[in-house]
Amino acid sequence: MLFLVFSFWQLLGGWFWPAVAAPQPLVLQPAKLAFTPREYYFAAVAEARPQPGPVAVLLSPTPGGRAEAVDLQGGALPALRAFVRQSVPANPVLRPVTLRVQELRIQETAGAGGTIEGQITVAFGFDWQREGETVPLTQYRGGARYRRLPSQRAAVEPALRQALVGALTYFDVWVTQQAPRNVALARRVQVRFQDDARAMEGDTLFYQPQRPLLWADFSGTRRSAGNFAAAVFPSFAYTGRPQVVNGTLHLDLTLQVFVVRSSSWTATQDAYSLNHEQRHFDLVKLVGERFKRKVQPDSLTVADYNSIIQLQYLRSYWEMNRVQEQYEAETQHGTNEAAQQRWNQRIDAELRAFGVKPN
Repeated sequence: MLFLVFSFWQLLGGWFWPAVAAPQPLVLQPAKLAFTPREYYFAAVAEARPQPGPVAVLLSPTPGGRAEAVDLQGGALPALRAFVRQSVPANPVLRPVTLRVQELRIQETAGAGGTIEGQITVAFGFDWQREGETVPLTQYRGGARYRRLPSQRAAVEPALRQALVGALTYFDVWVTQQAPRNVALARRVQVRFQDDARAMEGDTLFYQPQRPLLWADFSGTRRSAGNFAAAVFPSFAYTGRPQVVNGTLHLDLTLQVFVVRSSSWTATQDAYSLNHEQRHFDLVKLVGERFKRKVQPDSLTVADYNSIIQLQYLRSYWEMNRVQEQYEAETQHGTNEAAQQRWNQRIDAELRAFGVKPN
């Protein structure tokens, strides 16, 4: 008997309190855009909202305008993915960009004269995958306002569509303007090395094949109490200027192999000793040439080119110190003439191989 009474009241509930129909979702239509991307394509649309859920709070057409949570048909993220896929042509040979949905919201309030006012807020982030790294590009925040009658809910979707078109148009303009010169959009690296063409700058003497060391370059005061007849301290460095041209990062690097004259000294003037010191200078030049060949586009990435070059420089610097120590040890500071001759021949052969000296 209790079961029958319960069922009776269930039926009464169904007669007197009918279920409220769920609001119809917004059906987002594709848009005709005034542009075709030339620098990128949208590879993904990702969720980045702090609280994903229905995108809209709309007022119902009933008296009093009850607020209703309304989503895009199929869900916000799938609908946006379909919108982007159907609206924006995709060329996979271009940069793969991810659009991150940070905010997408439609909020309606009661307006004057029985109208409804809507506020659309759109916030997107854009990045792309380059060499396995996510590179942030730019952010967009904008939106739109609209006013409608309670019976005109169909006006909401076109307003949202235009707000989305505004965001996509902004990004296309940004990329088009930035792609030729912004390092964040560079796709490859090109390296051009040159030697410092100066013969001398102040107290610094730069390596020139046609201008070997002279005893006049040893202008420093003797600093050692040993049996050395002379001392020279060559070194090398590089300078560079990165520049993005048409999406390529060009590195114009200058190699400097040099001797500081005031740090070099001599207690002799004979040609044999001068040749020994010149070979120290030649060895640094050879290290510099090998350094140039280590810094090539296939070993560099756009993201880390600077740190990679610095690491190669440090390794070459250590190599310079090792080969100088080896040279001094084997020639016994130039006193072993046979060893000195072998080093002379070895150094000359390598200088010719690198094109520093003519064959």
